[in-house]
Amino acid sequence: MSTASATAPTDGPRRLIAVIALVPLIAALALWAFAWPAARTAPRDLPLGVAGPASATAQVEEQLPAHKGAFEIHHYADEAAAREAIEDRTVYGAVVVTAEGPELLTASAASPVVAQLLQQAVAAPTAAGGGQVRTVDVVAAPAKDPRGAALNASVLPLALAGIAAGAVVTLSGLRGTRAVVGLVGASALVGTAAAGIAHSWL
Repeated sequence: MSTASATAPTDGPRRLIAVIALVPLIAALALWAFAWPAARTAPRDLPLGVAGPASATAQVEEQLPAHKGAFEIHHYADEAAAREAIEDRTVYGAVVVTAEGPELLTASAASPVVAQLLQQAVAAPTAAGGGQVRTVDVVAAPAKDPRGAALNASVLPLALAGIAAGAVVTLSGLRGTRAVVGLVGASALVGTAAAGIAHSWL
């Protein structure tokens, strides 16, 4: 009895200190995981196509060094090849040099953010020089969610669902193969539910 009574007061402060220290640490890790990438997002080796005669596309490529390291250039013979590359997700967009002037092909369904970035990086310099760039959205985002907000908003709930699945498996006492099956099954159902909600209700 005396040992138990002596241990209890000692464990109390330790648990209190653990809670006080761990909660801010978990919050800091969550903030780093979600906020830091958003604040430091920048294009790096982004696949971008350039289509047209070599002499004409060279002028387009000269405008891109201002964004050094941002783009990985892929060359295509014509607009049809560039469109096919975008549809196959080989590139996020393409600049097609035509007789009427440059044309920017984008795919907002792949990433609305990248589509907007391409408009700023390609169309803006041309407009500043007095020209105009016609933008064509080859693979458009859904009309209900043109900015892809549903995907961005689903990241945190899916992360919380993963944490909850791990906690439930641990607290329920599952071990070994049963724990793996429980986590895989929960992940599959969460993914199915998330996809169903994103493609129907949202």
